[in-house]
Amino acid sequence: MLNFLRTGGDGGGAPAQWPTSLRGDLMTEVMDRLVVAVNAHDLEAAAGLFHEDYRSEQPAHPGRAFVGRAQMRANWEAMFAGIPDFHAEICRSVQDGDTTWAEWRWWGTRSDGQAFEVRGVTLFEIADDQIVAGRLYLEDVEQDAGIEQAVEALSGRRPRPAQE
Repeated sequence: MLNFLRTGGDGGGAPAQWPTSLRGDLMTEVMDRLVVAVNAHDLEAAAGLFHEDYRSEQPAHPGRAFVGRAQMRANWEAMFAGIPDFHAEICRSVQDGDTTWAEWRWWGTRSDGQAFEVRGVTLFEIADDQIVAGRLYLEDVEQDAGIEQAVEALSGRRPRPAQE
């Protein structure tokens, strides 16, 4: 049974309002604390939300899978160092059983001056106020690639112009 939690905030990172069940409130609270922690670059607070044996996978990038809070902590330590003004917001989320689906936007400027923007979806399994598993579908935002280029990259063939 899906239990809708929220849609959008004010676009500036302020949390949105949502109706939920008590169980949904607890899951939402974990997600809210995660957003606050990463936006504050509070590595200890963020790491404390993840189970010691946290399991992470990225199905589109299987080589990126890992297990353990220690690796999560190391990854986010590098993110905060490499993107000093890192920000995150949850655009939308929904609860399905013990899993919270969230659409994310991450942005900032890398320490080398390059713009950073990632969008995508995470599925976090939450138990006892901790994130125990995650499936991440997050990708860099491409500013210059059009649909024709994307289709050609996927299929090896450029689509013909649409006829209306």
